[in-house]
This record gives sequence, C-alpha cells and structure tokens, in this order.
Amino acid sequence: MEAATYVTVSRQSGLMNEMQIIANNIANSATTGYRQEGLIFSEFIDSAPGRSSLSLSRAQIHNTSMAQGTLTQTNGSFDFAIEGEGFFLVETPSGERLTRAGNFAPSPEGDLVTMDGYRVLDRGGSPVFVPGSAEKVSVASDGTISANGQPLGQIGLYMPTDPIGMVREGGVMFRADAGAEPIENAQILQGFLEGSNVNPISQLARMIEVQRSYEMGQSFLETEDERIRNAVKTLIR
Repeated sequence: MEAATYVTVSRQSGLMNEMQIIANNIANSATTGYRQEGLIFSEFIDSAPGRSSLSLSRAQIHNTSMAQGTLTQTNGSFDFAIEGEGFFLVETPSGERLTRAGNFAPSPEGDLVTMDGYRVLDRGGSPVFVPGSAEKVSVASDGTISANGQPLGQIGLYMPTDPIGMVREGGVMFRADAGAEPIENAQILQGFLEGSNVNPISQLARMIEVQRSYEMGQSFLETEDERIRNAVKTLIR
C-alpha cells in the first residue's frame, strides 16, 4: 500500500469517529446536563532509518465542551443547576463520577440520589442526607442544603484535575482518573435544570462537512485502487 493510501485511510478512520460523535451529540441535544463532545485530530509521524517519514492523522482525543447550557426553571425542590464551572460528584458502583445533570430526588433511606439511584456527595465526599420528615428543603447558592430551616450539609461542586482526561460514561457521567477537587466559584440554583449545551444547527453543519470530506476520501481510494489494478494488468500482459 502506498503512502498516499495510508494517509487517506487514517483520515477516513478519523472522520468516521467524528461522525459517530456528532450523531451522538445531536441525539442528546435535549438531554439534561449533557456536554457536547468533539474530536481533536493530531499528527503521527512514522519514521525509520533508511526510508522516508510518513505523516498520518490520528483522531483519538475526545474534547468535552464546558460551555454553559440553557437553564430552565422547573420549581422542583430537588432540581439543581450549576451556574458556572463545576460538576456534581456522585457515588456509583464503579466509583465516583462527575455529572452536570441535577435532577435529583430523596431515596427511601434519606439520601439525595440521581435518577439512576446514585448517591450525591457533599464537599467532604460523604452522601448528602435529606430526612424523610423534611417539609421544606432549600439550597443556598453555595450548595448549603437546609430542611425546615436547619442546615443539613453542603452539596459538593468539583472540577476535574485534568479536564481533557475526563472519560465519558453513560451519556452524562464522567470518570476523572486524575481526580477532582472542590471549587468555590460556581453557584447552585434550586428549582432549575441545565439543558444540553449542544448546538444542533452547528452540529448538523459539521456533519455535512464531515460527510463530504469522507466521500472525497472514498473517491480517492477508489480511483487509486483502479489505477493500481490497471498498472498490474499492464505489467502481466
């Protein structure tokens, strides 16, 4: 296989990965707390003594958009939206995860949990407790949660130590292998939910661009294949 074919195949693979990511973004454009994902292309140079170097494109780094999503008022006592940077920290069977989806509810055991039943953690990494007898639950902008006028704890807001290294799990959940630290400069709004930060129009436009680029690459590969076939036929005559 010639160098031009290697380069085109690596580019086609990256475009296919990007197309899958764009399709997933569009499918989640109405998902609460969803973060738009992008793909970063990088250059990989293969060189060895005695031969020319070969430059290939690689598309293996996923980039998560930190842009603020639209805030929608729900007036729900256990609906929370983050204004600014930060993530909620939740406890899952696979470990602690970060999320921007703040549609929570109290569990029968008195824990504040996500829609999947995962416990929400406070600034100290402990579950947030909400007694079942609480008639009025309020949350201050710094995350301090109170029931019947009595403080119960503080919902934690965290930032990953390495934002680029976050790994998406389950659509709105992220794993931060490098760890996460509590932050101070974000606010929690009670009775609001943050929508997806996906811009469907720009994603559709990008999808068309990627599709056209992929078709051009496919056309080149077909032309190159035909050229090689003709060359082989000429040689064996």
